[in-house]
Amino acid sequence: MSTLALLGIGAGSIALLLLLIIRWQVHAFVAMMLVSFLVAFATGMPIGDIISTLIAGMGGTLGSVAILVALGSMLGRMIEVSGGAASLANRFTQLLGPTRVPMALTAAALVLAIPVFFDVGFIILVPIVYGFCKAAGVNPIKFGLPVAGIMLAAHVVVPPHPGIVGGAAIVKGDIGWITIIGLSICIPLAALSQYVAGWLNRKGYPLLPTTAEQFAAFGNSDETAASKARSAPGVGTILALILIPLALIMAGTTGATLLPKGDSLRNVLGFIGSPIFALMVAVGLAMFLLGRSQGWNRERTNAIMESALPPAATVILVTGAGGVFAKVLTASGIGAALSQSLTATHLPLILLAFIIALALRAAQGSATVAIITTCGLLADAMAGGGYSPLQVALLTVAIGFGSLGLSHVNDSGFWIVTRYLGLSVGDGLRTWTVLTTVLGLAGFALTALLWALVA
Repeated sequence: MSTLALLGIGAGSIALLLLLIIRWQVHAFVAMMLVSFLVAFATGMPIGDIISTLIAGMGGTLGSVAILVALGSMLGRMIEVSGGAASLANRFTQLLGPTRVPMALTAAALVLAIPVFFDVGFIILVPIVYGFCKAAGVNPIKFGLPVAGIMLAAHVVVPPHPGIVGGAAIVKGDIGWITIIGLSICIPLAALSQYVAGWLNRKGYPLLPTTAEQFAAFGNSDETAASKARSAPGVGTILALILIPLALIMAGTTGATLLPKGDSLRNVLGFIGSPIFALMVAVGLAMFLLGRSQGWNRERTNAIMESALPPAATVILVTGAGGVFAKVLTASGIGAALSQSLTATHLPLILLAFIIALALRAAQGSATVAIITTCGLLADAMAGGGYSPLQVALLTVAIGFGSLGLSHVNDSGFWIVTRYLGLSVGDGLRTWTVLTTVLGLAGFALTALLWALVA
C-alpha cells in the first residue's frame, strides 16, 4: 500500500476516533478498540494476525502500566483518606507564613500531585482551599486556580500517572529520566502557575450561585481544622511516602547512566530503582505508617486500598486500548509511513510531537488519550531516529506538555475545576483554559531547551 494511502487511513482513523468519543459519546476504550479493528482491516493486515496484534498491543502496554497505576492509586487513596493532604497543606502554610498561603498551597499541590491523580488530588485539596479562602475573605479561585494548574502539569509528565507511563511504554522511554525531567520542569512551572493565576485574577469573577452557597456553608457544621490536623499523619510521613519511591527510581537511573553494564551495583540499583519495586515499597510503608497512625486494622486498610481500584480500572483499560491502537498503527505500516513523511518535512521531531499532542488534546479532551495516541503515531520515528534514552525521555515529556494545554469544555477536568471554584463556562475559558495553555507552552519551551543542550 502506498505511503499516501497509509497516511490517509491514519488520518481517517484519528478523525473517526474523535467523532466516536466527542460526537457520539462512545467510551474511549470501546472507541479505540473499534477503530483498531477497522484500521487493521483497511490496511490489509492478514486476518489471522489481527487478534494476536491487538492482544500484543494490550499486553505490551499493560505489562507495566496496570501495576504502576494500581499501586499509585492505592498510595494516593491512603494519603487521601488519612488526611495527609490537609496536613501537608497546613505545614507548607506554616513554613511560608499566612501572607504566602497561595504559594504554600501551590507547593503542597505539586508534592501531592506526584502520587495522586489530578481530579482526586484537586478534590482532596478543595476543603483546604476553601478554608484558607474563607479566612482570607477571598473567592476560591484566588487560591484554587494555581493549585489546579500545577497539579495538572504534574499529572501529564510525572509517573506514575497513566498517560505518561502508557506513552513511555509505547516508545520504550526510561521512566527514571522522565521522572527527573518532568519534576525538574514542574518546579519552575509552579512559580509560573502562581504568577499567571495572579494576573488572571486581577479582576474579580462572580461565583456561581451553587458554589457560592456551598462556599458560604463550608466549615459551619464540620469539625474544626485543628481537630482534623491532630488526627492527621505528620507531614514528614507524607513526604517520606512520596519522596522515597522517587529517590529509589532516581538511584536506578543514576546507576544505569554512570555504571557499566554487568556491574553488580548497577544491577542492584536497577532492581530497587524499578518503578514497580519503588511503588511497592511506598505502598508497604503507607500500610504500616498510615495504618498505625490512624488506627486502621487490616480489614480497614484493605478496604481503603480496594476502593482505589474501580476508578483505576477504567484508566487502565483506556490506557491499554491506547496501546492496542498504537500497536495496530505500527504493525500496519502507518507509523513507518508517518515517520518517513515527518523526516521529509525536516521539522524538528520534538516540535511535531508537541503540536500533535496539543491538537489531539484540544479535539477530544483527554490528556491520557492525547499522549498515548501521539506516542503511537511517533513510535517508529523515535525508534528509528537513533535517539539516546535521555532524548527519548525528552520527546515523551514534550508530548506530555502538549496534552496539558487547551483544556476546555470537552475535558472532564475543566468541569471539576470550574464547578469547585465557582466559574462560569466563559470565565473558565478566560482563566483555566488560558492557564493550562500557558503552562503547556512554557513546559515545552523548557523541554526544548534541554533538548538543544543534549542534542
